Amino acid sequence: MSDTATNPVETESQADASYRVTSNELRQFVERIERLDAEKKDLAEQQKEVMAEAKARGYDTKVLRKVIALRKRDADDLAEEEAVLEMYKEALGMN
Repeated sequence: MSDTATNPVETESQADASYRVTSNELRQFVERIERLDAEKKDLAEQQKEVMAEAKARGYDTKVLRKVIALRKRDADDLAEEEAVLEMYKEALGMN
């Protein structure tokens, strides 16, 4: 037998070790994603509670959601969109 020949038992052992590492790594990814999903669910519940509180104090939650969405947008993009909206409204006699 030559020195370059591969021992089948050693190859299986290496493959098993590779599988275990991959399996453990995969499990860790899945568990991290599951934890993040749980955190996301908790955050969504907290947001609902804040919206309910705002609504109870008389705020329009639909408008509040729009304001939040607008604050996330780039100021230049928002200004351009508003300018186009005004132009369209003017063209339709809506001013």
